[in-house]
Amino acid sequence: MQTAEISSAQKTHFVKLVCDSIIEAVRLSGSQGAPAGHLYAAMMVHGFSLEQFEQIMGALVRVGELERRGQVYFVKGVR
Repeated sequence: MQTAEISSAQKTHFVKLVCDSIIEAVRLSGSQGAPAGHLYAAMMVHGFSLEQFEQIMGALVRVGELERRGQVYFVKGVR
């Protein structure tokens, strides 16, 4: 069985969907934040490795979408 290649545009779209979903999950956690372990577990069941999780979360923190306090993530500005 032959698989179709995924275009750059499709890859970009999928990465944006993942990032938007993570941000929304953290936002829904409110002022208590979202524990990193819970987020990782949710992503792990969809095939993400710990390294991939750390890269994505690190990028979301670096671009200012999320804050990390200890092992808990918050949407920027939510206290």
